[in-house]
Amino acid sequence: MGVQQRKLAVHDLEIGMFVSDLDRPWHQTPFPIQGFYIRSQNDVRALVSHCKWVMVDEPETRESASVESNSVVGFRARSKQRANGRAEVALPPLSIREPVHHKVTTTLKKEVKTSKRLLGDAEVALERIFDSVHSEAGLDTRLVAGVTKKMVKSVCRQPSALLWLSRTRQYDDFVYRHALNTSVWALVVGRQLGLNEGLLNHLGAGCLLSQVGKTTLPAEIVQHEQQLSVEEFDIFRTYVQRGVEILQPSGISKAVLSVVQGHRERHNGSGFPSGVGGERIPLLAKVAGIAEFFESLIAPREGHEPMTPAKAVGLLYEMRNIEFQKDLVEAFIQAVGVYPAGTLVELSDGCRGVVVSHSPERRLFPSVMIMQTSERSSLKSGKVVDLARYNEGKAQGAVLAVRECLPHGTDGLDLKSLDATNEPRWSLGKIFTR
Repeated sequence: MGVQQRKLAVHDLEIGMFVSDLDRPWHQTPFPIQGFYIRSQNDVRALVSHCKWVMVDEPETRESASVESNSVVGFRARSKQRANGRAEVALPPLSIREPVHHKVTTTLKKEVKTSKRLLGDAEVALERIFDSVHSEAGLDTRLVAGVTKKMVKSVCRQPSALLWLSRTRQYDDFVYRHALNTSVWALVVGRQLGLNEGLLNHLGAGCLLSQVGKTTLPAEIVQHEQQLSVEEFDIFRTYVQRGVEILQPSGISKAVLSVVQGHRERHNGSGFPSGVGGERIPLLAKVAGIAEFFESLIAPREGHEPMTPAKAVGLLYEMRNIEFQKDLVEAFIQAVGVYPAGTLVELSDGCRGVVVSHSPERRLFPSVMIMQTSERSSLKSGKVVDLARYNEGKAQGAVLAVRECLPHGTDGLDLKSLDATNEPRWSLGKIFTR
């Protein structure tokens, strides 16, 4: 049965309704995702300030229809069931002292070329750090600090470049990849929040070092952390405190250590190791926590089917003020887009490809590298379409948009072939616009 919709004046909205469409384009509103549940009167007031009427989905058909859906909206209907019964924790809005407006100062293409060795250097630094855990020489975190500064500079200049590189680069070790990708997501969000470079350096280094404690856990627990028994999880969760104990003697700063210690704490107090929540979690640790969680959802791993990035964004939105502070969730989505870099998509004309970057002002129209034609034949070289620019002045029927997100491993859309550091046929160095 299809989803039934009805038009409703915003003043008649009630908590629990699912808003599926507005009386104006979504990109002209502050709402980060197309379609959401009304969970409080604050949501109603926000809609009243922007719209006169909306379309809502009938609840009796929404649940049955969404179970089979692969769309972001369908996933949110399922994720709401997980949120039921979990109290929200509301805090005053985040206030960043002397926020910095980081301007984009270079193109994505140039920054990819400039930073193409950065993640390799970061991987080497992490490998040395992790190896030194079991040596008598002690930890030397200066290498991580140096790499972090370069990563911060890159993200400040052009936030999409390292995201693209981290999503397409191949790593030999999952723990390295997890730490590196978490660091990149966190830096992009920190940039969105207006953190200065000093704080971004602490944040990036803390994320890179956040997984150090896992080197002391049994290998089988680390390898299967998505499928642990209760007893195994009790051992797994000790990795945070183990990491803190390893890093403390190295003389690392308290700010960096707080990121390591707090990245698994949660807004509602359901995290570990201390079970603190709300304002008791340091800001940098909150940013690291949402980045680490997002990466754990989308990372491909043996025995674990990853979510599409768009579905993971949908889940985050449903967890606002539950496991993650609302302000941070919205900043995360504003920073990475509704369709984050690396999302496999099919466009409305049937062509398929991967999201390269997004436009903050036009969140539903990212830049997409086309890899397959509508007939599913692979192109000899990728071509990037900036959907926001392509659709300027287009009539409604001619608009090119994302039709759906595709799962990891979709035939012909292999992210391994997108390693921009090796200048493959899909390299950003071969961009041209349709």
